[in-house]
Amino acid sequence: MSTTPHELLNAFDLLLSPQRFKDFGPNGLQVEGRTTIRKIVSGVTASKALIEAAIRAEADAIFVHHGLFWRGQDGCVTGWMRQRLGLLLGDDVNLFAYHLPLDAHPELGNNAQLGLQLGLVPHAGSTGRFGEQELGFIGGRTDGTTFESASALADHVRDVLGRTPTLVGPAAGPIRNVAWCTGGAQSYFEAAIAAGAEAFITGEISEPQAHYAREMGVAYLACGHHATERYGAPAVAGHVAARLGLAHEFIDIDNPA
Repeated sequence: MSTTPHELLNAFDLLLSPQRFKDFGPNGLQVEGRTTIRKIVSGVTASKALIEAAIRAEADAIFVHHGLFWRGQDGCVTGWMRQRLGLLLGDDVNLFAYHLPLDAHPELGNNAQLGLQLGLVPHAGSTGRFGEQELGFIGGRTDGTTFESASALADHVRDVLGRTPTLVGPAAGPIRNVAWCTGGAQSYFEAAIAAGAEAFITGEISEPQAHYAREMGVAYLACGHHATERYGAPAVAGHVAARLGLAHEFIDIDNPA
């Protein structure tokens, strides 16, 4: 089966509701390509490596979390931008990108899917969300048990994500309430503390958060931007592809950040 870029855009928009979010760049169809779409490749970032891999996989469309265009760019098509756009336009491949809407989806988004991977479930209703635009999730283990310590939580995250997180703050003491927000969500830490978190999981850490963690007695786990955000794109793209009868493939381009 096949679809058109317009029909695929409508399917993504209906699922992710991008109009609800104040974002850092355009959500939706960022680069228009061929008019018939039979296969979608999903990935985290519209890097040159992903685009090249998608072309080799004979994709008609690419679906990513990090697109090409962001607020504050100078708009010049030079350097890396020229290389990526040249590949997309040269092979007539559509590029779809959804940033905050992909983080926020309650079942298929980055935060929901990271929680699923880690065996975490948000609290019911509004108590399970926190932070600006309610992007952050807070809850506990699916089985209702606690982590015996933040060190035990860090070990669990390492085993699931395949990389050792940076742990700052108290390593001992039981952890029942865990807050999480994927990617570069350092600024959500104080909101997580206010929401009652005993540990906060995200991708990155900046200088101030190390002090907050020690002073407030709340564990901070920086687990990798890419490592925490590689689950939402394939979940959404796979869901839409199945509904429209399209082929789908997730291609994970390794990133140590």
